[in-house]
Amino acid sequence: MRNIYVIGMGSGDPDQLTLQAVKAMRRVDVFFLLDKGEEKADLLRLRHEILAEHAGDRPYRLVEARDPDRDRDRGAGTAAYTEAVEDWRSRRADVYERMITDELPEDGTGAFLVWGDPALYDSTLGILEEILQRGRVAFDHEVIPGISSVSALLARHRTGLNRVARPVQFTTGRRLAQGWPEGVDDLVVMLDAQQAYRHHLGEDPVIHWGAYVGTPDEILVSGRLSEVADRISELRAEARERKGWIMDTYLLRRG
Repeated sequence: MRNIYVIGMGSGDPDQLTLQAVKAMRRVDVFFLLDKGEEKADLLRLRHEILAEHAGDRPYRLVEARDPDRDRDRGAGTAAYTEAVEDWRSRRADVYERMITDELPEDGTGAFLVWGDPALYDSTLGILEEILQRGRVAFDHEVIPGISSVSALLARHRTGLNRVARPVQFTTGRRLAQGWPEGVDDLVVMLDAQQAYRHHLGEDPVIHWGAYVGTPDEILVSGRLSEVADRISELRAEARERKGWIMDTYLLRRG
């Protein structure tokens, strides 16, 4: 039986790997890597650096494949966005299935290195489930949790995720743009390409924002939204222009 590890590798800093993740990496025969193109070559380079530091002396192979592009023009409405993501995930499943079938021996151990934690806004687990449901290749898999971008962000800002007896909600920029959720004053926002925080300047929450958290390009801003929103927008635009991509996360705290 093939065995696959889904390893959370933190938000980019090689020191963020857990001992469990390092031990698992040193049992792997084949690491599966997705190439997201020249624009995001940094992401692949960071994976190579993490492997060089932590994979040990045991021989292993690297298998790379091109990540399918997602149709981002179909994101105007919720239904269209969901359909585009599901189509993209199925095409990703085709790539994963092909790599596992062709490159991993039936008694081999493979691994996918996942940014942050595999359970938080990542598609790898759902893709592997889809492959198993197809029934064309069999494997067992184990999930190794990692330090998420949220955990790293809050640590860098020296603040907690929750307040006493208060709920916390994780959401996306797309949802936040539709309105602040009822009954919640603390929001963790991910996948915000449209800077949805600007819709809530009037409420003036505190924002703890970070981009490329855990990497040498890390940028951090914290303060009242009315005072720092323009600065965040400027930094986002500059960073995206310089690198060609951006990954940012933030906590909004009201009251």
